[in-house]
Amino acid sequence: MTTLSVNEKKHTVEVEADTPLLWVLRDHLNMTGTKYGCGIAQCGACTVHIDGSPQRSCVLPVSAVEGKEITTIEGLADAELLNEVQQAWLDFDVAQCGYCQSGQIMTATALLNHNSSPSDEDIDAAMSGHICRCGTYQRIREAIHHVANKPSVNIK
Repeated sequence: MTTLSVNEKKHTVEVEADTPLLWVLRDHLNMTGTKYGCGIAQCGACTVHIDGSPQRSCVLPVSAVEGKEITTIEGLADAELLNEVQQAWLDFDVAQCGYCQSGQIMTATALLNHNSSPSDEDIDAAMSGHICRCGTYQRIREAIHHVANKPSVNIK
């Protein structure tokens, strides 16, 4: 039995210690916002926060996150209000197919939590491990700058 803290709630699951966190989230906790992309931590679609830091859940064994706070895309906002980054994604029409966007949003949120005024170079460095087949990188950068240039009220 493994107990995880996901989006500020405790969950107990019966899985092998080496089971990737991604599959626990999707298959055992029904949190499907975190996507499977490549399975080798190269595309970023599976990004979640572990104690506030963006991590690739497809290669992260569940045993490595016991006792840590896990935040998924579902945990960024409450039922009534998107967080600032999620809203900027909508305002700037970032997503086309949308598949990679939960991972992109998770990394952008972590960036802004650690650097409230990132340069283009900071954004490019933080987002460099994400692959967007639709090529919306410029809109991603614009959305991040938009959030950085206003007082944040709802970034986790």
